[in-house]
Amino acid sequence: MHRGLAQATPHSLLDDARIVKQVELNLKRNTAQDASEAIEAAVAAYCLSDCRSSLWNPETFSLLWGTALWNEASPAQRVLLNQLYWVAYYSQIVSAEIATIFLNHVAAVGLYAIEDFRPVCDNLDLETRQERVHIHGFKTIGEDFEHRLFGRRIFTYPMRHPFTETMIFADSNRFQTWWKSVQLRAFTAMAGSPFLGSQYLLIRGLRTLNGKIVQHKLSQFFANHAERERAPIPAAISWHHFSDESFHFNTSRIVGLEVPRVLPAPSAFERWVVNRGVAGCQLDHYHFSVAVNGIFWFDPALFAATYLLLRSPSFALDHAGALRMLERCYCEDSDGVQAAARTHAEAVESYRRFVEPVTWLSAANREMRHMAGNGVDRYLQTNRRAFARFQRRASALKDQPQPAPADLAGSSA
Repeated sequence: MHRGLAQATPHSLLDDARIVKQVELNLKRNTAQDASEAIEAAVAAYCLSDCRSSLWNPETFSLLWGTALWNEASPAQRVLLNQLYWVAYYSQIVSAEIATIFLNHVAAVGLYAIEDFRPVCDNLDLETRQERVHIHGFKTIGEDFEHRLFGRRIFTYPMRHPFTETMIFADSNRFQTWWKSVQLRAFTAMAGSPFLGSQYLLIRGLRTLNGKIVQHKLSQFFANHAERERAPIPAAISWHHFSDESFHFNTSRIVGLEVPRVLPAPSAFERWVVNRGVAGCQLDHYHFSVAVNGIFWFDPALFAATYLLLRSPSFALDHAGALRMLERCYCEDSDGVQAAARTHAEAVESYRRFVEPVTWLSAANREMRHMAGNGVDRYLQTNRRAFARFQRRASALKDQPQPAPADLAGSSA
């Protein structure tokens, strides 16, 4: 920004040297450690038969850990549940990163119009490229795994556009899904607002904060592996992904919390939009999942997928046995339910700390009142009501043919 010439706005990133330093340092460090090539190489070297018998995550990060299914599973089934956690967890991450790629561009449109904001936009450009690499890696391995083990999709899905419901297993219906798509499209029409561009990063930071906590634990499986060169490739990808995402979260924190200091004060409408966005985050993260601890899925939406898993040759339960196991896993208290509830409570507290300095949020959003309203008793009551309805409809799944799994020999992406 040339102070001697007329400008569209008197505001500049250079007005705060501390923020400039944070932005430039984050970009420099993210560029230096960029894990894209390592992830690409890992995906190219992936072969399921090489890591089929290995855990890919810490044991407690397994599908339906601590439930009746986990407690009664054989050692081989426990390995499968551990690997399925990886597939399911990163399938949700793919969905979030598809939206991130698009919304990064939307945010940059607003921010780039302000003088001297290029370093912020350069951060977003780098992150967008990294997200494409992450998506390719997670989809490649997850889809290969499900094809070879089940011959069908369980948690993966065909490529989706950024206006799709981000939560894969959500408490939603067709109208709600359509309305969310309308809201996302409406937000893109506001791309000319630098403040809203910065506040997308605030909401992005909230939505990824719990992921940062969980992904650190997943990454430690590789970090602490006795022989890293022999560690399962999916575990290595978790570690590289977390390295990239740590810098992405720093961008969210700097731009969402610090950059507004050098922007024009938000209008009443802009404050309303941000509050609606944070309220939407609370709504999406109200639930917690015993199936995938750390992803805030609506577990009744998982009943059908879990039923198909239980009927597959890997567990070979009959119709009645699959329904009974579903009920025991999702409708009865267990170590897994308690662990998922603790993760949810930890997320509520971390979200509160993150937005504490944000003066333009309502008290209900700063305190995360809606999200904090869930708990074990409510979770179990919701699941029991939903299971009663599912049980009446399950006959439609009973006679579905079980696809033959592919041969694992020589399997690779």
